[in-house]
Amino acid sequence: MRRVKARRISSEQLRAARALLRWEQRELAERSGVSHPTIARLELQPGPLKGYQRTVDLLREAFEREGLVFLMPGEDGGEGVRFGYDFIAE
Repeated sequence: MRRVKARRISSEQLRAARALLRWEQRELAERSGVSHPTIARLELQPGPLKGYQRTVDLLREAFEREGLVFLMPGEDGGEGVRFGYDFIAE
């Protein structure tokens, strides 16, 4: 499997997304299928996530299932993460 520098999600966005959902790293691991040690390692490295594209995709998909949207630099005020417009709080 090929390793890529995933420009679509940064470690800062990863931590912010977890905070929005009030998830610990272990909960993200359970919901995404990515190991807890991998998540901890990815969050420690500043900037774009450096890992397998499939790993990054699994993390993104776990957050998107919960209604989060990742913003890219230059989009809606800059890089970040927020709830989507269709989000309905439970």
